[in-house]
Amino acid sequence: MNHTPTGADPGSNPGPAPASATAPTAEPAAAPRLRVDGLTVRFGGLTALDDVSFEVGAGEVVALIGPNGAGKTTVFNAVCGLVRRASGSIELDGSTAPRRPVGLVARGAARTLQGLGLFDSMTAIENALVPLAAGPVGGGRSEVERMSRATACLDRLGIAHLASRPVAALPYPERKRVALARALVTEPSLLLLDEPAGGLGEDDIDALAAVVREVAASGCSVLLVEHHVDFVMGVADRIVVLDFGRVIAAGAPDEVRADPKVEEAYLGIEPAA
Repeated sequence: MNHTPTGADPGSNPGPAPASATAPTAEPAAAPRLRVDGLTVRFGGLTALDDVSFEVGAGEVVALIGPNGAGKTTVFNAVCGLVRRASGSIELDGSTAPRRPVGLVARGAARTLQGLGLFDSMTAIENALVPLAAGPVGGGRSEVERMSRATACLDRLGIAHLASRPVAALPYPERKRVALARALVTEPSLLLLDEPAGGLGEDDIDALAAVVREVAASGCSVLLVEHHVDFVMGVADRIVVLDFGRVIAAGAPDEVRADPKVEEAYLGIEPAA
């Protein structure tokens, strides 16, 4: 004999609970650290960048490569607010990026330059201290705190013993490290490296690659422009290839290396029909 529990409807079958009652709420996808969408830059009648789009995720290393004049540094300058864009958008962590360099620093971005941009008459530690002198990064910090932070960055790059040396007296590889320390002293969440391996020997390039990987592993995103292909292939998670201001390929290093359009752009080899 079947017994129906008190209060139950013998004809009802409640079945499984609604999915909305049991399924966990999906976390919204995090915004990329940097999103460039449809970026176009013109200098008079010259279109330097034409509808360039790419993203850099948190802790990701993305490289911009391409022949001379492809528009790589123009991308950097647009991101940093040094050139005006004709159209397109640039976002940092899901919000519109500032159009002035000082605002970019306040939002956690730092950049190195092709020409280093160091103050030759100043010491290595004095150069590293420059971003901490005032403003949103250094304002409110004591002299001891600023000195400790700058010294730690020099030590991170293996040049703490050169702290009191004028940078004009340092070999070029060490000057490059001072420039990188000056960028890292702000503890950026986005680091832009403009030809960081340029002018370096093999050992210094290997050391630089280790630093880039360590920076990314700490959660800082890295966007770099570089001509040294082996260095790029060894450190980049993804590569964006520019030619005549347009993106012609993008993907993992192996995918980009095998793309016939990339071979054509770099070597002038016509792809097979």
